[in-house]
Amino acid sequence: MKKGKLIKVLASAMALTFLIAGCGTPGDSSSSSSTASESKVAENTAVSNTSTGEKSWDKVKDKGELVLGLDENFPPMGFRDGNNNIVGYDIDLAKEVAARLGVKLKIQPINWDSKDQELNTGNIDCIWNGFSINEERKANILFSDPYMKNNQVVVVAADSKFKTLADLKGKSVSLQAQSSAADAIDKNTDFKKSLKDVVELKDNTLCLMDLKTGNTDGVVMDEIVARYQIKMNSEKYRILDESLAAEEYGVGFRKADVQLMTKVNDTLKTMAKEGKIAEISNVWFGKDISIIGK
Repeated sequence: MKKGKLIKVLASAMALTFLIAGCGTPGDSSSSSSTASESKVAENTAVSNTSTGEKSWDKVKDKGELVLGLDENFPPMGFRDGNNNIVGYDIDLAKEVAARLGVKLKIQPINWDSKDQELNTGNIDCIWNGFSINEERKANILFSDPYMKNNQVVVVAADSKFKTLADLKGKSVSLQAQSSAADAIDKNTDFKKSLKDVVELKDNTLCLMDLKTGNTDGVVMDEIVARYQIKMNSEKYRILDESLAAEEYGVGFRKADVQLMTKVNDTLKTMAKEGKIAEISNVWFGKDISIIGK
């Protein structure tokens, strides 16, 4: 090839190279980088949503129902009436919340011993049944704002000689297994050591039956439940003046289900502001004993 032609060919090749570089490469690199960046943001957002439960309410809304887990023998919060229907203060609250959210409420009785498992395996969406908030539970459960105060107390027969916790020294008490009553006993070590025996049963109804037959001398249970039982039953019980623990009730959710908890919590606060919770409270307790939104 002649020298002149060679120079022309090289010049054309170089010009073509610069043209490609000038028109395509930077733009393609920027586009590739932008796409990768957007993909990473989307990936991080998805991970964030999953880890914080931002889709938990969306899932409930899509299936059209909120599944509530409860102990069906816990009056007046949730229990079966004479017609075998599950009723109660918490049930009325939950029904109102579900109606306002536009979903059905499915009431699912569970074994209280297995409540955490029922929640974490997805069999239920929440635990709503006079569920006491404490530090141990908060490690595994996401709670709503507290909506009611409660105490752990000791119930005895009305005609018994017991007046104080100290009077139960050497005696036996019963309580519901895996309940906040059990936590209260464990924290009051001196009282627990003074007892002859602590009997754990399936529910408070069985505990009160044991008290009635004389198998135990007292029952450690929620004050709200105790006062309802005393009011509704012909058996004569009374509550010792000393309480074992002060506590609050909340609705429990899976740790990740922030979106669902927030939706329910905000609805409860709106109900409180509008006077609906006070209305429900008056039906069951004759006065407003709610605390949420106050």
